[in-house]
Amino acid sequence: MNPKEMSGLALLEAMRDEKIPAPSISETMSMQPAVIESGNVEFKVKADDRHLNPLGGVHGGFAATVLDTVTGCAIHTLLEAGVGYGTIDLNVKMCRPIPQNQPLKAVGKSINLSKNLGISEGQILDEEGRLYAHATATCMIIRTE
Repeated sequence: MNPKEMSGLALLEAMRDEKIPAPSISETMSMQPAVIESGNVEFKVKADDRHLNPLGGVHGGFAATVLDTVTGCAIHTLLEAGVGYGTIDLNVKMCRPIPQNQPLKAVGKSINLSKNLGISEGQILDEEGRLYAHATATCMIIRTE
């Protein structure tokens, strides 16, 4: 499998199914793709000892990085092979502290995709559906042609 020849959807499905390796950020942030659909993704996430701030709580960068991932991946599922993207704006709202060592899910949903921009939103939720953080993102679509 050549990732450069795969659509975004096929690439993320292959990562979920462990047919190709996930990027290193997945290990650093302890996140694994669980649901991959056109325009929608869901990742399993868990903050651990590596993600703490100096006061012992989970660093806000954990939520920001996870939300950047799921909002970008939601857009990526809609892109054809050879087309990339980059986040140009990420707006994160923290709703409550991210718990340490608790399984959470991060969901991303595409809102709009045009030739040059993709807009998406993401959430980090617990198993009961409580919202921990919410984000909106704008991604620049990168076409090599």
